[in-house]
Amino acid sequence: MTTTVYLKCQRNVVSSLPDVFLCDVASLRCQDRQISAKLSAIKVHHFKKQDASRCVISTLHVIKLMEEVCPDISVEVIGESDILLEWVSVPRKPWKQWSKVVLVCFICFFGTGFTIMAYHNDVSINTLFGSIYKLVMNREPRGITLMEISYSIGLAVGITVFFNHVGTKRITKDPTPIEVAMRIYEEDVDRSIIETAERAGWEIEGDDADGSREPFRGQSKKHRVDYRKGSNRKDG
Repeated sequence: MTTTVYLKCQRNVVSSLPDVFLCDVASLRCQDRQISAKLSAIKVHHFKKQDASRCVISTLHVIKLMEEVCPDISVEVIGESDILLEWVSVPRKPWKQWSKVVLVCFICFFGTGFTIMAYHNDVSINTLFGSIYKLVMNREPRGITLMEISYSIGLAVGITVFFNHVGTKRITKDPTPIEVAMRIYEEDVDRSIIETAERAGWEIEGDDADGSREPFRGQSKKHRVDYRKGSNRKDG
């Protein structure tokens, strides 16, 4: 009797260990718990130290491994057709990671402040406020007026509402514009890497008996491309 197994693979998976199993890259649904446990324990890929830390695995290869363990199954794929797998080793020195975070925060803070000041200087915001104040009050402004104070408060409130964050708390449950842009960027990067791997023949497909095909390296002799990592771990 044939048992139906539903397979939902993730498009992008980041692993901190060299051995990657089926439960790390996909979700399974099967009425037989023993079959589900056997399939979840299948080793999908093993990263070697001399190999690249990124590879593309076809769902056909995953199905082939599943049928080798349990021949009497029928696999229904409801997820992605390709898996972008990346091995990221955990840094032994956490202070290096924290130092990078602090550096990025400083760059973002001072860079944003400089951008706002440069914009105000470019449009001559002080002259503009003085002209508006003189037009309304019919006299020259003296020092800081209510207009500058209101503008500063409105600028801070507008930035807070736009980024949908007050410290670590969200104002609404909707994703922020930066999160939406990052998701779109990650999807475009993943799609580009997968298509390049398919064209260059680096993808591990169902006919690769031992997965010995050369892993994806992001470059070829004829066409060199520089890819930036845009991954987000999604474990099944």
